[in-house]
Amino acid sequence: MPGPIRTTIERLDRPSAYYYGRNKKRKYNRDHGDRDRDDRDRTPEEPEDPLKDATTLYVGNLSFYTTEEQIHELFAKCGEIKRLVMGLDRFNKTPCGFCFVEYYNHQDALDCMKYIGGTKLDERIIRTDLDPGFQEGRQYGRGKSGGQVRDEYRDEFDPGRGGYGRAIAEERLKEEEEYGRGR
Repeated sequence: MPGPIRTTIERLDRPSAYYYGRNKKRKYNRDHGDRDRDDRDRTPEEPEDPLKDATTLYVGNLSFYTTEEQIHELFAKCGEIKRLVMGLDRFNKTPCGFCFVEYYNHQDALDCMKYIGGTKLDERIIRTDLDPGFQEGRQYGRGKSGGQVRDEYRDEFDPGRGGYGRAIAEERLKEEEEYGRGR
């Protein structure tokens, strides 16, 4: 009789590397009566997967100029959208390159990851990941400029993300000023 069937592709609803890195705390079953147990004897509990029924997608690497209407039009092809939340710069309230798309059921979110993740929107390859669920406050980007931290140190010109990264743009401005004074 043949053995168990092994699959060669990864599950689409598996937790992302970001999620695992964020939740590195290990939970152990501890017997409070026996405090002298060796650390090697502890076994980690099986963590409950909060993404097994997730209906929310994190969408990253968007252009700063991508509108809600464009996102809604593209993502509605995979199912009815319950809510769409654009990522915003905390201070200027301008888009900063990511959003959350919430569907009514888990299968629509998986279909979206399968068919839309890795496609181009506004000349940028977008990234999709399952998300445990949107909470108020998460729509604001990280970093001084409201975007992703890595955006501030980007050294190539990217018109879809606002030109050069903030730190590089300041360096270039300083060099131009020094050049103008004759060094």
